[in-house]
Amino acid sequence: MQTVILAGGLGTRLREETEFRPKPMVEIGGRPILWHIMKMYAHYGFSEFVTCLGYRGDMIKEYFLNYEAMNNDFTATLGQGSSIEVHGAHDEQEFKVTLADTGRDTMTGGRVARIKQYIEGDTFLLTYGDGVSDIDIGALVEFHKSHGRLATVTAVRPTSRFGILDLEPNGNVIRFEEKPETNAWANAGYFVLDRRVFDYLDGDDCIFEREPLQRLASDGQLAAFRHAGSFYTMDTYREFQALNALWDSGEASWKTW
Repeated sequence: MQTVILAGGLGTRLREETEFRPKPMVEIGGRPILWHIMKMYAHYGFSEFVTCLGYRGDMIKEYFLNYEAMNNDFTATLGQGSSIEVHGAHDEQEFKVTLADTGRDTMTGGRVARIKQYIEGDTFLLTYGDGVSDIDIGALVEFHKSHGRLATVTAVRPTSRFGILDLEPNGNVIRFEEKPETNAWANAGYFVLDRRVFDYLDGDDCIFEREPLQRLASDGQLAAFRHAGSFYTMDTYREFQALNALWDSGEASWKTW
């Protein structure tokens, strides 16, 4: 089963890091977050990827084209009979990565539509190129198989951005809680999709999280896999710093490999 990774956005809220590189190439612990995401999926046996490129996609292509040389010792023979002999092996030996240019300004649904030709089976995985989690991908896939609908989305309870106050009418504070977990469920990505979902996608301006998911829900074809563990996105420089702090302290819960 292939994993599609949306890796083409501009990452404007992380401009300090994305001015000269795409957000999926921003590093956590010296490795692109895209690498972390692939390692998460590969841990559960899903090591075939289709990456939807857009903004500065050439940098992602260069990363994988040079992966062997940059992660192994090698001997280079120069001249007309030039060759590269790679010594040793890295842990990503079985990764298969398709790098597809899906346009700089294409929306998420349009990007998925553009890679239809590379999807080989009846079911595929889809995720964003800027989030990490300790989600059990194997359990997610089994849940999808169990309900028979076309699509599964992973749901998490987000943390409030603000401290929450319980107030009396006179203004007295009864309770203060700093950034609590909310009661609502939010889209964390980590989708499992039947290829018939392509019928719900229409054009480059199609935003996957709007009409396609709304139509799937109204058709009774969307189910939610509840994830109670960790989930982190890297939308801002502060979140970038926090993820690197977790990695450096050995508390990166998404490191399941």
